[in-house]
Amino acid sequence: MKSDTEILQLQAALKAKGVKYCVGAYVDIHGVPKGKFVPIDYFLHFAHGSELYTGYALDGLGQRPNDDEIASVPDLDRGTILPWKPEVAWFPADNTFHSEPYDINTRVALKKVLADAATLGLGFNLGIECEVFVVKHGEDGKLSIPNSDDNLVKSCYDIKRFMDRYTWLDKVSTAIDGLGWEMYSLDHEDAQSQFEFDFKYADALTMCDRYVFFRMMARQFASEEGLLATFMPKPFADKTGNGAHFNMSLYELASGKNAFKCDPKDDPRGLGLTPLAYSFIAGILRHGRSICAALAPTVNSYKRLVRRGAMSYYSWAPVFNSFGTNNRTNSIRVPMGGGRCESRNADSACNPYLAATLLLAAGLEGVREKLEPGLPQEENLYELSEAELAKRNISYLPRDLEEAVELFAADPFITTTLGQGLRDEFVKYKSEEWRAYHLTVSQWEVDRYARMF
Repeated sequence: MKSDTEILQLQAALKAKGVKYCVGAYVDIHGVPKGKFVPIDYFLHFAHGSELYTGYALDGLGQRPNDDEIASVPDLDRGTILPWKPEVAWFPADNTFHSEPYDINTRVALKKVLADAATLGLGFNLGIECEVFVVKHGEDGKLSIPNSDDNLVKSCYDIKRFMDRYTWLDKVSTAIDGLGWEMYSLDHEDAQSQFEFDFKYADALTMCDRYVFFRMMARQFASEEGLLATFMPKPFADKTGNGAHFNMSLYELASGKNAFKCDPKDDPRGLGLTPLAYSFIAGILRHGRSICAALAPTVNSYKRLVRRGAMSYYSWAPVFNSFGTNNRTNSIRVPMGGGRCESRNADSACNPYLAATLLLAAGLEGVREKLEPGLPQEENLYELSEAELAKRNISYLPRDLEEAVELFAADPFITTTLGQGLRDEFVKYKSEEWRAYHLTVSQWEVDRYARMF
């Protein structure tokens, strides 16, 4: 915690830059940022957690109407001035209750597991690939592609479609550079008007803060053009979905050295990973089916995790709880060059703090127990028969949100990692989400059945 003198110095620096308001943004169970705006003159009070919240008013904070309020304490080391509104300073925040960290908060949960890693002398680096559609949202509630007049079946890396959204892309990219995130790549993705931004990895807490901020920023700049930047995992049945692939590695706190990387010649499997990295992967695979609910947390997520769906080509989204080489049919992929592993079933709707918490905790369990993941899968798993999959002991990821939540709820590891309160809140809200969806009569049902009988 900064001293009052340091806080007042930060206040003065923000004022000098024209900041008038500050917000300490924590997230609800869905990863949606919440917070109060405080005039900069009250920055000292703000820094000490002056802002109180009725937790019962928000999803997943575990409070009842008669409970005391929770407070929001900003992380003053990770502040950001909004590129589109420089009068506002944004700080990621943690919730506290009676001056103690509040257990039913996903950022607090991540910090606890990071502290567990530190007892092993390890830190957690994370890069999240940011995929997003830019679409029109009509008055009828339907989504459409802005330049659908020249729709392509396969538009991956298409330069013309990239240039169609150049103004928005440039705004987002310029802002990322200005924030110091070191963006190194952006492209038009596999579906029309879908894009990916890649910026340098960071420690996991910083990266999760940035991902929450990125989603808000991308939507802001799209709205300025009358468009919607949507992080819905599967907005169109006949197009690929939005992933948020988590690229992960552990590093040695003492030296900063990547604890996953070795020369491929020193790796019997040839992937450029250390034994510690394989144990980390094995831990994730042990709990891969149960943590999927946090990585793919919506009804819509499971319309992305399919081999093909309504398309004429493979979706390249993972279907199996497996790991392998530079092979996108596995849920855990080891990119060329090694030194990291990639969780591919994480999608753009995830709460990044919750997803990172469970991935790290599962990986650390593998490290502690020196688990082995077996041989990497190198073939196109989509094309294997059920018998071949069974022979390789490859299981399916959950097929829908209901199954995912049931697996999440049944795994004691989840409760051990998150605590009973946070675990119960997630199960409660996601079970109700499935129930509400299941009871909804869709247009597909009307079209198919209204005149059928």
